[in-house]
Amino acid sequence: MSEVEKVKCLIIGSGPAGYTAAIYAARADMSPVLYQGMQPGGQLTTTNEVENFPGYPEGVTGPDMMVQLEAQAKRFETDIRFGFIDKVDFSGDVHKCWAEDGKEIHADTVIISTGASAKYLGLESEQLYLKNGGGVSACAVCDGFFYRGQETVIVGAGDSACEEAHYLSKLCTKVTMLVRRDEFRASKIMADRVKNTENIEILFNTETDEVLGDGQVVTGVRAKNNKTGELIEIPCTGFFVAIGHKPNTDIFKDYINLDETGYIEYEEPGTSKTNVPGVFVAGDAADKTYRQAVTAAGTGCMAALDAERYLAAKGH
Repeated sequence: MSEVEKVKCLIIGSGPAGYTAAIYAARADMSPVLYQGMQPGGQLTTTNEVENFPGYPEGVTGPDMMVQLEAQAKRFETDIRFGFIDKVDFSGDVHKCWAEDGKEIHADTVIISTGASAKYLGLESEQLYLKNGGGVSACAVCDGFFYRGQETVIVGAGDSACEEAHYLSKLCTKVTMLVRRDEFRASKIMADRVKNTENIEILFNTETDEVLGDGQVVTGVRAKNNKTGELIEIPCTGFFVAIGHKPNTDIFKDYINLDETGYIEYEEPGTSKTNVPGVFVAGDAADKTYRQAVTAAGTGCMAALDAERYLAAKGH
């Protein structure tokens, strides 16, 4: 077994939260080590255009933005490593973490920025247009702007699906909602809001059969009534999936307090502290409300500052 590596600050996961935490931690002389995780750059690497991040008047692609954030973290000598942490032990004073290559790391502080993964339907056609950036999205607030004046379809039945459908209704000429069951899972107030919105059409007992397009961009959706088997084609240029997110927090569940969905709970609201002293969280691993690059970056800054204060209080 190789010898144990001791670090002041270990950041698990990249994306705006992890890279921002690294920039702040590195500037505070904490010599951070950052493991990029399964998807270096996080969810933003699947986003073609980012137009709502301050400082980019012309917009920027998600992958380009992540390359720039990574370069900024490296400029302050963050040790950025490809790969991921697949096991932790936070039971003692020392925060023990293991990388997938077997390397054991003992960290004075840990910043969790593992993010969350949007759930998709898993259709081949859905994944094709998601990859091509041609009309499939899991974030109406991020991408709805590109579909203003157009027709869109959204899948989902919960509060966030209703919220996103309502958001799209203000930009799009028509929004068709596909709901798998014969009722919403959403709260009554949210369900009523979409039912009372003129340009939202709700199709109950309806599932997505295929995302249609020309190979580059989406042109429609073929949907199936799961009671009658009837197939219909709905013309649209945007297809939004709002069936939830899964936070990437499974490896922490034995030590860190999670809510029923798996999001990390803050020990003190308004901070980045978890229930384990010296372990902090930033970004979408704890945020089920906003889920924006700019808020993730903000919590990355908070986590690094909280970690720095923790070390200072311990005399490091």
